[in-house]
Amino acid sequence: MERLIGFAPSINENCTTIILGSMPSVKSLEQQQYYAHPQNRFWKLMAIFFNEGIIPTIYQERLELLRKNHIALWDSIDSCIREGSLDSAICDEVPNDFKALFAKYPKIKTICFNGGKSFQCFKKYNKDILKDETYTFYTLPSTSPANAKFRLPMLQEVWQQALARHINNKQIL
Repeated sequence: MERLIGFAPSINENCTTIILGSMPSVKSLEQQQYYAHPQNRFWKLMAIFFNEGIIPTIYQERLELLRKNHIALWDSIDSCIREGSLDSAICDEVPNDFKALFAKYPKIKTICFNGGKSFQCFKKYNKDILKDETYTFYTLPSTSPANAKFRLPMLQEVWQQALARHINNKQIL
């Protein structure tokens, strides 16, 4: 099996929150887009929160929707070996460098994990960051279609709590 390599972060100097996945799915890697699988509920949730439920069709507009609301995207894993798309199949992972990212983007103070594997990998390699009380952490249910027990309204309720500051401020940004 070949080593899979994730994406660069989608971020700018105004971002205050970062949402971390684990590693892009096979479909996302094929399309070189975060959350490209059509059944993944990530972009639907972001559209509900920030764009009156309308999902931008152009990928760069999706990323810009988040950045203009001060939200960055990245993954806990830089590269790994994995057959298929399931997080449970990830092995030999190499973490992303969060110390360097947070040094470059010091406004990031909220870290949201899109699913348990994202948090597990972050925790394994970033114990010192987890102890830093200047950050707020949210481990959220995955938006992946593999997480079928969480329907969209349930995801919306939990994710809305983590992103409330951004959702409530979108009118004044």
